[in-house]
Amino acid sequence: MHLNPYGEYAVLLAASLADDWPDDRAGIESRTRDFGMSMDFTPRPHDHTLTRAVIDGWLGVVDAETPTERARLLNAQMAQAAAYPRLTDHAGEGWHLHYRNDDDALPHVLRAVFAVGTALHLTTRGMSRLGRCAASPCTHVVVDVSRTGRQRYCSVRCANRDAVRRHRARHASGRTTSRR
Repeated sequence: MHLNPYGEYAVLLAASLADDWPDDRAGIESRTRDFGMSMDFTPRPHDHTLTRAVIDGWLGVVDAETPTERARLLNAQMAQAAAYPRLTDHAGEGWHLHYRNDDDALPHVLRAVFAVGTALHLTTRGMSRLGRCAASPCTHVVVDVSRTGRQRYCSVRCANRDAVRRHRARHASGRTTSRR
């Protein structure tokens, strides 16, 4: 079974890179493989630095204040990554769709994958389904893939930590309720 890298997996890959930036180009390429990308990328100078710029631009979409601003930023990123959509069967893995040229460098491919994947994620699940973890001081990206659309935390750990913080704040202010 071939998974479409332009959907949820692209957004999760972008979040993974944003939250845990690899030390080098090999780390980026390894992470792309972990998330199901199988394309080989010819190493080019500055791939690591240019991919960081792609992630930083994508984080602007994550941090956008309104759906309109989020759409404007995403549209600009998709325009930068513009290529004719094409069917491909590289490496004999089965036919699938690419929104990029076959000879593009790693940062350009990731810009296209992240922009199209994020656009698909937000238009199919909802424009609010991307943000930052609600547990302060955590700033990790939250890609809401939940059925209910209420995912606010990057992990169970952050959700639990925030629940404890809220519980302690209620007790400290004297607003406790008994359960009987």
